[in-house]
Parts: sequence; structure tokens; C-alpha cells
Amino acid sequence: MTLKSPSRTALVRRARRINRELALVYPDAHTELNFTTPLELLVATILSAQSTDRRVNMVTPVLFARYRSAADYAAANREDVEKIIQSTGFFRAKTTSLIGLGQALCDRFGGEVPSRLRDLVTLPGVGRKTANVVLGNAFGVPGITVDTHFARLSRRFGWTTQTDPDKVESEVGALFPRSEWTMLSHRLIWHGRRVCHARRPACGACEVSRLCPSFGIGPTDPEVARALVKGGPFS
Repeated sequence: MTLKSPSRTALVRRARRINRELALVYPDAHTELNFTTPLELLVATILSAQSTDRRVNMVTPVLFARYRSAADYAAANREDVEKIIQSTGFFRAKTTSLIGLGQALCDRFGGEVPSRLRDLVTLPGVGRKTANVVLGNAFGVPGITVDTHFARLSRRFGWTTQTDPDKVESEVGALFPRSEWTMLSHRLIWHGRRVCHARRPACGACEVSRLCPSFGIGPTDPEVARALVKGGPFS
């Protein structure tokens, strides 16, 4: 679907209005990964790749009880870790990342999770998306989390035409005050999980439909659309 390009000023105004509307719809938006420390969030986010938050939250209680520090991961038995995280998928690669993560934290950061993006992205299994999740939710440092939901909605809203996550992050970030980046990420992810689905977005039940240039790519009948809405967490 070809979207008409608005002026830069109109684009910024509409984008910020959508963000304000979503803030009213999702006042409690937050990361749906369970954690109590920066290390736990970093590990959970690594496990969430190609998995769901629900699945990750099912395995992390056992993992976190057994491995409480970076040193614990560094010294972990591979087979033990693999057994715990197997259901999250790609468990061998993730195990390699977790053991390497523990070693890197111990070797270079005194066993502590660093609070700078440039340091986080040097760690095994950590890209910008994972780093921004940790920065925004464990350290209060604003960051944009470009997961599949965020990228999809950003394009549907006309905020970007990019598909590369780094370019999406850059273009969308330029539309909003830096202080809004973390909560903007939560709101788009929640809306993508619940309403603006990849295959059949619930356009007729969308609270920001009047502001969306992609309105109509999903069912517009309110009754039909409401049946598509997923109301619970982790959807």
C-alpha cells in the first residue's frame, strides 16, 4: 500500500499525537519479561529472540535461581543450561551466548552489566535491540526497541519505510523527544501484540485508526475487528 508522504511538520505532529493516544490506551505498558536485576533482564532478552515472553518467563525462574551472577554463567555446564532453556528455541546458540556473556562481564566489566550502549553491544548475543531493552528498563536510559511489532507499526503509521532495524530506530527516534523512546517502544509493542497484528490488524477496533494512514488493511467493521483483539498479556 502506497502511503502519501506528509510534510515533516505534519508527520511529527501526527506521530506524537498517536503516541499520546496510545499512552491513554496503555497507561501501564511495560516490558513483559520478568526480571529483578539488569543481569536477569539481559539474559531474558537474549532468550526472547525467536521466542515469546510467555515462554521465556516459564524457564527463567529455574535459570535465575541457579545462575545468580555473571560468574555463575561463566562457569556454567553447557548441558545444564541447554536443558533449562531448550523450550525457548535455538538453545545451543543461546547457551553459547549466555556462557560467553558471563565470561565477558567478568573479564571486562567486573561482573556487572554495563549501562552504556557502546559497551552492551560488545557482549555476546547482544545487539542494539537487546541493549536498548536493558538500558530503558533496567537503567532508565531512553532507548528504542525495534522488534517485529515496533518495526511493523512504524511502517504502517508512515513513520519510516525502512526495514533495517538500525535505520528504523534512527528515523523513528528523530520524530520524538528522547525521553519518550522507552515508553513509545512499550506502547507500540503492546498495540502490535493486541490490535495491529501482522496478518489481520483489527482496524475497526483500533483506538488510533483515525490517525493511521494504513487504516483499512484489516477488517474495518467494528464487530469483526473486535473479535481479533487479543486482550491478555503476551499476545
